[in-house]
Amino acid sequence: MSDETLSLSLFLANEAETIRLGEELALAVKPGDAIALVGDLGAGKSTLARALIRAIADDAELEVPSPTFTIVQSYALRFPVAHLDLYRLSDVSELDELGIDEMLSDGVCLIEWPEMASDVLPKASTILLRLTHEGDGRRAVIEASRRHIERLERVFAIRRFLERNGKASATRRYFSGDAAYRTYELVRDDDSQYLLMDWQPQPPGPALHNGKSYSEIVHLARTVEPFVALDLHLRSEGFALPEILARDMDEGILLLSDMGRAGVLDANGAPIEERYIESAACLAALHEKPMPAKIDLPDGGRYEIPRFDADAMKIETSLLLDWYLPHMHDGKPTDDAKRQDFFAVWDQLIAKLANVESGLVLRDFHSPNIIWQQDKPAPQQVGIIDFQDAMIGPTAYDLASLVQDARVTIPPELQVQMMERYFDIRRKNPAFDEKVFLKAFAIMAAQRNCKLVGAWVRLLKRDGKPGYMKHMPRTFTYMRAALEHPDLAPLRDWFARAGIDLNSQ
Repeated sequence: MSDETLSLSLFLANEAETIRLGEELALAVKPGDAIALVGDLGAGKSTLARALIRAIADDAELEVPSPTFTIVQSYALRFPVAHLDLYRLSDVSELDELGIDEMLSDGVCLIEWPEMASDVLPKASTILLRLTHEGDGRRAVIEASRRHIERLERVFAIRRFLERNGKASATRRYFSGDAAYRTYELVRDDDSQYLLMDWQPQPPGPALHNGKSYSEIVHLARTVEPFVALDLHLRSEGFALPEILARDMDEGILLLSDMGRAGVLDANGAPIEERYIESAACLAALHEKPMPAKIDLPDGGRYEIPRFDADAMKIETSLLLDWYLPHMHDGKPTDDAKRQDFFAVWDQLIAKLANVESGLVLRDFHSPNIIWQQDKPAPQQVGIIDFQDAMIGPTAYDLASLVQDARVTIPPELQVQMMERYFDIRRKNPAFDEKVFLKAFAIMAAQRNCKLVGAWVRLLKRDGKPGYMKHMPRTFTYMRAALEHPDLAPLRDWFARAGIDLNSQ
């Protein structure tokens, strides 16, 4: 092991604690990791290995046979898992036939009797776990790199959080990870199920403008504080958001009610008309509520909601310049004249927003973030998640996000129905100016779509995720619709000057 190797030591009083350690390891490992299990016969290697594999599979009854005679047992799970027993290998040359390197390219290897492979396993991504008998229990000593130990320490910190909040016997399973610093677990206790949010502080990233990073300029939440503040406030106003059942603000750990998996799409991924229309009605109800600039926090202090200011709007649209245009021109960067021309247009458009309605902008109010609550009355039928990045800005932004759902083709007739449902509610307020709102809708739709066409390319080029490019034609369809508004003529003209034929995209 390298100089960066750290260690942890845990006493496992019984088999149940050995199983729990295996389940917790399942929350910490990632593709590319190898777990080297060392211990005498009866030390608990097979028990721990079986618990780890079943936890990754989220199947307590999964058959996990010993690989003693087959040498390798493979499992196609959330990521591939290979369970190896090298006890019967007679020579190190036999390792070449197993292809451990290939197994680790996109999966995890769990290796019993790993001594023969000690020179083959990648030291930086190998977790060495020694099990020994100690009294009536076992001692587990884990040696691994700093990053692995930090992952495990976080898993154990969540264990202590659950113990403090009456969930010591709960089982934990990976649920999702929407960012490197924010992941979710399913927590099951008796017949109840919860979601646990694990939010570690996000580093700001490199400075891009006025000493601020991209995430700071666009006001992305970096701690759990905005989530808690907005959740408590919007729930108090009668909207459906996850209930916070327990929290540790300093650690960034929240135990939440599980709102279910029903969304606004059918089994084929098509929009369910009633649910989209009611989602528009939910937005109308939200926009009728006055929104305070600051929200009191339960543990003292106040959270100030950031404003969707010009810098945030423009740097989001710059994704079109930074990613989409180079992609269209064989990687050639966008020249300064074209960039300045583009931002001059956006200065004009942002100035047109001076008299539009301002309120809470949830920011990503579309199909991935809406949970349908069938048995609840309106507006609580529409469950809202992923709202921590909310800002104060043109309320029309969220309606544009919903009506022009980036990941779903919303037929024009359904778009009309959604708009009419929204306006039927808003027109009852004499202060609502429909014409001004439609101007804001067009500008914010164009702003969002400029961001998205760049984001799809960034996901392809930087993150190696080509699947998002399938959304590009739809995004340009939405863009063309937004540019039909007369106030968007300057941006329409810029596309022509930039040589982008909108009808061919």
